[in-house]
Amino acid sequence: MSALETDQAATGSPQAPRGDGRVTCTVNDGVARVTLTRPDKLNSLTMDTLDSLVATARELRADRDLRAVVLTGEGRSFCAGLDFATVGKEPRRIAAAFLPRPWRGTNLFQEACWAWRRLPVPVVAAVHGHCLGGGVQIALGADFRITTPDAQWSVLEAKWGLIPDMSGVRALADQVGMDVAKRLTMTAETVSGDEAVRLGLATAVADDPVAAAEDLVATLRTRSPDQLASAKRLFERTWTSGPRATFARERLEQLWLFTRANTKVARRAATTRTEPSYRPRGSR
Repeated sequence: MSALETDQAATGSPQAPRGDGRVTCTVNDGVARVTLTRPDKLNSLTMDTLDSLVATARELRADRDLRAVVLTGEGRSFCAGLDFATVGKEPRRIAAAFLPRPWRGTNLFQEACWAWRRLPVPVVAAVHGHCLGGGVQIALGADFRITTPDAQWSVLEAKWGLIPDMSGVRALADQVGMDVAKRLTMTAETVSGDEAVRLGLATAVADDPVAAAEDLVATLRTRSPDQLASAKRLFERTWTSGPRATFARERLEQLWLFTRANTKVARRAATTRTEPSYRPRGSR
């Protein structure tokens, strides 16, 4: 039994620290709150933190009762990026983590961000304070990003003579135009939460992004979990495809939905104007 499952069985409201305990995951009523908990270092990322993010996402992916995930940071910041001082002390571990896993196509640095796109549920990042470097790339791994207006966003790697390699280039390409992606990547300029929304980095502005994320999740929970999973797969797998491939995937997803019990639940609720009671994701 996993740590997450053990805590669920013991408390019904699991809190599962990962690795060095700098990432916690609490699941309540099908909604996971994943929190970076290194506030003394502005939630900057260590190798253990990256391992913890990947392990947490992998366990959540297997939970058929999961309905949504909210990503947050404890303290004054969402995430200030990679902690170079700490990570630099482990050159062998960096070398091993840099190698991609053939079955995933990502290395550890990339998977810590991209793993959230693999989840079959909506993921919402609630951003405040610093969102820098790897923090931007983790946020871009979410389906939606809600930010405080005064949050500080920066593709910071240029400051260190690097590029955004934690899936950052692909994620930026999905969100903004090439000229904007190049500007952010080449200059390392810092933009506010308001500007991040205008540029397309973030989805919406809110003074309390966690509360806004929870409101969005409440709305999403009124929809079939199978419809949400199918919609997410469709966009993730066809966003850069041509029309023919997109249409084919569209047909497959729609046919799959026609066979799911939750599609019938949604249709019945819409017809009778009652609140739906959905089954675990994928039920026939």
